[in-house]
Amino acid sequence: MELNVYQNNYLIVFVFLCLGVLLPVVALTLGKFLRPNKPSDEKNTTYESGIEPFHDSRVQFNVRYYIFALMFVIFDVETVFLYPWAVAYDKLGIFALVEMLIFVAMLLLGLVYAWKKKVLQWI
Repeated sequence: MELNVYQNNYLIVFVFLCLGVLLPVVALTLGKFLRPNKPSDEKNTTYESGIEPFHDSRVQFNVRYYIFALMFVIFDVETVFLYPWAVAYDKLGIFALVEMLIFVAMLLLGLVYAWKKKVLQWI
């Protein structure tokens, strides 16, 4: 009986995985065949405020902006882990408090490291 329960759980996951892959593929394929497709030279040109483009539109950004954004995302996601802990703090006890203090200390260590490497300077 136990083996059957595990197989059913994997079967459900497999069915949802197949649906998650199959539905977008079918929708995009149907959309490709059903949409109107009349390409022309005017439709394929780039549009910049109603005037013809006169130079390459790619602009090179400083890598610091991406690193700054990545640092923000990392610390933002890590702080999300604090909310479930804060809600269940009464039930978790002192062991969870020590683990969360270690977690926050590791975050602070990463923040200090990024600060020392001057990653957090905007310009």
